[in-house]
Parts: sequence; structure tokens; C-alpha cells
Amino acid sequence: MLSVADPKIITGETGAQQLMGYLLDVGHADGRARCRLEVTQQHLNRHRVLHGGITACLLDSAAGATASLSVDDTGRAPFLSVSLSINYVAPATPGWVEATGTITGGGRSLLFVSGELRDASGVLLATSTGVYKRVPKERL
Repeated sequence: MLSVADPKIITGETGAQQLMGYLLDVGHADGRARCRLEVTQQHLNRHRVLHGGITACLLDSAAGATASLSVDDTGRAPFLSVSLSINYVAPATPGWVEATGTITGGGRSLLFVSGELRDASGVLLATSTGVYKRVPKERL
């Protein structure tokens, strides 16, 4: 069970995170961030499944935090999304979902990160590929 008191669990850091209520877990030894959300009625579209924009946000957040973990073990080094492509595989209904990022390539300034969104039963709901750029320290 996740504890929001755990320093590796990031909550309420951004306006989007506060609005949607997801947790960002950066505490895994594999260097892959997890973004978890309990899907409720407020997250559903008119077809009563998880809104595609929220799916994209979860995948983007997990991928960006995974990129951050490559240079900062707190997962808070800022990276910007350069591009993001989403493939919607199955509908998500109310209950827990989890997005996980995986670095697939890159260099000094850009990282390629894939993502998967799964429900609590492990069913694949969506995949993503994205390019992420580290924010230079002099721009912070």
C-alpha cells in the first residue's frame, strides 16, 4: 500500500496533479516511475470510460518522471515533453489504473520514453511513446 508520507510518493506537486488526484511513485529500484489514479465518475467521458486526455496525462507524467529519474533519484529534475503519441487499446472503467514509463533511448539532451497504462487486473489500456528534453539548470 502506498503512503503519501513516503518521500518517493509525489502528490499535489502540480495543478494538474491536484485537479486529477493522481500519485507519482518514483521509489522503484528499476528507475521506472509509476503514475497511479483511482478512476472515479469525475474522470469519465460521456461514454462512461476514462477520458482520453486523462489517459495521456497519466502516461506523460509517468514518462516524464522516468526521464527525471535518469539524472535525479528524487524524480524531480524538470523534463519537458517534446512529443507524445498515444495508442488507446481498451477502455478504462472506474477503479485503479497505473502508468509506467520506460527509457528506450536518447542522448545528453533528449530521452525517448515509452509508457503503458494498465488496470488493476493488468489489462493493457493504452501505450505511449514520447521524447523528453531536460530543462537546462541555467533556465530554472
